[in-house]
Amino acid sequence: MYSYIDESGHTGSNLFDPNQPTLYYGILSSKTNLDVTAEPLLKKLRSKLDVERLHATELGVARLSEVAPHIKKFCASRDIRFSMVRVQKPDHAIMSFFDQVFDAGINKAVSWSHYWTPLRFVSLHKVAYLFDEGLAKMAWKARQERNPAKCAAQLKELCALLLRRVGRLPDERSRDIISGALHWASENPFEIDYGVSNKDSALQISPNLIGFQSVMFMLATMSDKQSRKIRSIVVDRQTEFNRAQGELADIYVRMRGNDLAIGPGMPSFDMSKMPEVPPTFTAGDESAGLELVDGVLWVAKRRIEEKPLSAELNEMLRVLGKRGLANEVSLQANMDRWAHLAELPEPSASEAERAKKIIDAEEVIRLKALEGIF
Repeated sequence: MYSYIDESGHTGSNLFDPNQPTLYYGILSSKTNLDVTAEPLLKKLRSKLDVERLHATELGVARLSEVAPHIKKFCASRDIRFSMVRVQKPDHAIMSFFDQVFDAGINKAVSWSHYWTPLRFVSLHKVAYLFDEGLAKMAWKARQERNPAKCAAQLKELCALLLRRVGRLPDERSRDIISGALHWASENPFEIDYGVSNKDSALQISPNLIGFQSVMFMLATMSDKQSRKIRSIVVDRQTEFNRAQGELADIYVRMRGNDLAIGPGMPSFDMSKMPEVPPTFTAGDESAGLELVDGVLWVAKRRIEEKPLSAELNEMLRVLGKRGLANEVSLQANMDRWAHLAELPEPSASEAERAKKIIDAEEVIRLKALEGIF
């Protein structure tokens, strides 16, 4: 399997650009090397439109529609599939705050079961309820801070502001757990280690790298479902993130053979299907595969944003996307993914008794961590 990856909506560390709230990754997967097999077709289409490359943003809906039927026919006959990953950037700021401050391995006032079981997602959404855009911006600014003392001061201020809002939570247990965690973080900001140490570590928590993680897992899933080895990963070249993307892919290769189990009821990750081939970073005008995915991603983005599209472009996207995959990193996607928690059956008497013993033991540890803080 050959894969071609492009992104759109990149704003770097600025997660709050109102014009680009979403980061998109588009993936074309093919049984053949599109840089070879698609080039003759694209050469004809470029000539038809009298352009050097098929850049969707330059062609627009009308001119891209002229060649869409040809692209659709080519892709349908070769089972070329389009998949997408989206990252809602303002949500990422809040989710990144939660993952660091409420990590039970760091924050001693957070019980193991509130981070390493599906209770994590209940807690995440209750914490997210306390945020507005101003606090989310403050959280992300502190997350990007390289000076430990400045970061500690910013985190303490943020926790104080969030604590003023904890009373808005409707249930006493949530208020107790979340206020305890925020108080502990405020008293121990250097242990939370909320900031970044350098440019490289800042890149690792960027939405671009978070999205690329999902891309790598998606490639592994596609490879497994189609029983096809990934032979090539061609990524559109851009200097800021390519090195970090390559390093992430290398880490995943070294993790092959491991089955990562997070906790009971949580997703597990089979790393054995991770691509062994490293990404190749190529300029968009040097790859027919990247030229194709650029256009399809542009169309998909317009569809999601409810912008006008022609019948030809809609049909092209339908054919390419019907067997593709989709994933989203956002608060809403998490809510949809874990909505079934509200419909779980009541535990049996023996299950409830075992759970109570675990909760009581964890509560002793949590309260001990908070001694002297309140």
